[in-house]
Amino acid sequence: MDDRRRRRWSSEEKRSICLQASAPGVSVAQVARRYSMNANLIFKWLRDPRFAPEREAGAGSGFLPVEIGLAPVDMSEDASTDLPADRIHIELAGGHRIVAEGGFDAERLGRLLKAWLS
Repeated sequence: MDDRRRRRWSSEEKRSICLQASAPGVSVAQVARRYSMNANLIFKWLRDPRFAPEREAGAGSGFLPVEIGLAPVDMSEDASTDLPADRIHIELAGGHRIVAEGGFDAERLGRLLKAWLS
């Protein structure tokens, strides 16, 4: 008897997985392995307009407004000293946020952002 149970994916999880699978230089098989799932399921979701990343006709690279700011740093003795120094926060439209911490691959992060914004 097969004891495997079906995983239920939320709509947001499906959109996120489809976005990752659509990034340049990333294969659907890589994303499927990352989530321990069958690549055919991702291909099915990519055909569904509810989950596939939106593509505008004729849309290419463009400029987006960017705001860069530094958070105030508390240098007092009682401030927590175990906060990571290598952390970036990226806030996207619609309230989405990306936080990269520690040793991250800037090129991979750039591809993810490019896929998200295209």
